[in-house]
Amino acid sequence: MVFRKLMAAFGAGVEVDTVLSGTTVRPGDPLRGVVNFRGGGSDYKVEGIHLDLTAVVEVESGDNEYKTTYSFLRQQVAGGFQLAAGAQHSQPFEIQVPWETPISSVGGHPLHGMRLGVQTELALAGALDKGDLDPLFVDPLPAQEHLLGALDRMGFHFKKADLERGTLYGSTMPFFQEIEYHAGGQWRRYFNELELTFIAGPRQMDVILEADKRGGFLTSSHDAYNRFTVRYDAGAGAADTALQHGLEQMARHRGWF
Repeated sequence: MVFRKLMAAFGAGVEVDTVLSGTTVRPGDPLRGVVNFRGGGSDYKVEGIHLDLTAVVEVESGDNEYKTTYSFLRQQVAGGFQLAAGAQHSQPFEIQVPWETPISSVGGHPLHGMRLGVQTELALAGALDKGDLDPLFVDPLPAQEHLLGALDRMGFHFKKADLERGTLYGSTMPFFQEIEYHAGGQWRRYFNELELTFIAGPRQMDVILEADKRGGFLTSSHDAYNRFTVRYDAGAGAADTALQHGLEQMARHRGWF
């Protein structure tokens, strides 16, 4: 365990270490772990412990872009308790990962451009202090993983992923994920790049596609959009058909296909 000292500014010297039970989770899964505390030189009343699930989000402001950290779930995992000087205390926790949590790893590998984490907040002596960000890796749902694999099989090549500030229709999140691809295979005739966004729920998910048309000598590029729903119980064939149909609809837009 690696303890980090908190509340140094208040002279408490309390140390904390948050340990997750597993290295990865999926949207909708329980996230389990334990928060370990070690007391300082005096007795203190811990007023509460909260955990924040956080994400690094890209924000556009005028002509500038910057990244900031957003909390997308904050949950209390312990109420008040007395922490004696030098004593150790462990608080197990279990919180449900929101269904719309963005993907940050695929096939056991971190997804380039994504940073999610868990932050521990301690309320002590009338003040709050947050520890460092512990990395959180979120694997795709089976239906999401299938569509990502389908794009690979169609010849699309992963470029990067990021989070953009904003709330999409049907979403409750203050940001949305864009997974970006270079077009490949037959689709290079119609698209330069493709952006993919998931809005997941417990029984189905919406899939949003955005592609830019490949411009010609006398034509400029344009963006095209498509949105469709995939039910988790519909089977892989239905998801493949919906994806193919969505791509073809975008390619037909303005006579591309």
